[in-house]
Amino acid sequence: MNTRKIGAIAVGAAALIVVVFTIYKVMVGKDVGFNEIITIATLLMMFFPMITWGSKADKDGIFEDDELGKKITERSSKISYFLLLFFILGALVADEIVNETMNIFLLGVLGLAMITLPIVEFLVSKKYR
Repeated sequence: MNTRKIGAIAVGAAALIVVVFTIYKVMVGKDVGFNEIITIATLLMMFFPMITWGSKADKDGIFEDDELGKKITERSSKISYFLLLFFILGALVADEIVNETMNIFLLGVLGLAMITLPIVEFLVSKKYR
């Protein structure tokens, strides 16, 4: 077993432990806060690239800097952008339903998120002109 797989198992186990601990905190009525959410997100952010990309040392899988790896990264980035827009919109609608008021900061984040892709595409296209 190579180091990438061992690392993925270790990080995956750590993420699972934190998720189980967070579920336990919810079940006993304790507050789940910033630390639990950020820890779970960070561990998952480390786990998924470990199982996605291959290792040049072990010569297995798809390499992130290959042509196929770059294509996968480009496509997944665009899909992630639109999913994030959808999640922000869903949070805004849920906040409107629950609190019967519009969260101005969340609305600002949605507006900023909506213009981010076109602005970045414009700036990148200027680089190639």
